[in-house]
Amino acid sequence: MTFRPATISSVAKRFLLDDSGQDFIEYALLGAFVGVVGILAWNAIGPGIGTAYSGWDSGVRALSSCTPDPGGAGC
Repeated sequence: MTFRPATISSVAKRFLLDDSGQDFIEYALLGAFVGVVGILAWNAIGPGIGTAYSGWDSGVRALSSCTPDPGGAGC
């Protein structure tokens, strides 16, 4: 068995015609796209969620001087 060095044209031809890893690359690009969109959406929606959540607790202590017992006992 003799070793024959590959020429640049045969390597380039093999590289252009071989598509065995195409699906892996496509799924990697799709995953990266979904990740970037998720990060951008979280950065856009996150402050609004934080504002709404902190707004639920405003004024509760001023309206009620005590917390009733869940068992039914009053203040």
